[in-house]
Amino acid sequence: VQLQASGGGLVQPGGSLRLSCVASGTAIYFNTMTWYRQAPGKQRELVATIFSDGTTTYADSVKGRFIGSRGNARNTVYLQMNMLRPEDTAVYYCNAVHPITRNEYWGQGTLVTVSS
Repeated sequence: VQLQASGGGLVQPGGSLRLSCVASGTAIYFNTMTWYRQAPGKQRELVATIFSDGTTTYADSVKGRFIGSRGNARNTVYLQMNMLRPEDTAVYYCNAVHPITRNEYWGQGTLVTVSS
C-alpha cells in the first residue's frame, strides 16, 4: 500500500491550497482517511478525518477554514485549506488504517509554508 500526498507549496497568509492524497496498491477500501501535520519542533497533530460519505471532522484550530472531501477515484481524499495562517506551516501527511489488520499507512508528506 502506498499513500501519495501532493499539493503543498508556499502561499501568503490568507491564501488557499488544496492537498490531495491517493492510496494505491491495494484492493482494500479505506473507509476513513486522515490528515495530520507536523510543524517544525512540534509533535504531529491530527487535522481532519474524512469518512466514506465525505463527512469530515476537524481539529479546532482549522474548523471553518479547512474542508475535507473524498474524490470520485477510489481511496482519494482532498483537503481544501483556506484563510491560511503562518501557524499552518507544517508537513502534511495522509494516513489510512487497514479496516481488518489495523495496520497504519502513511504518505511521505507534503510541505505547506505560509509566509509573506
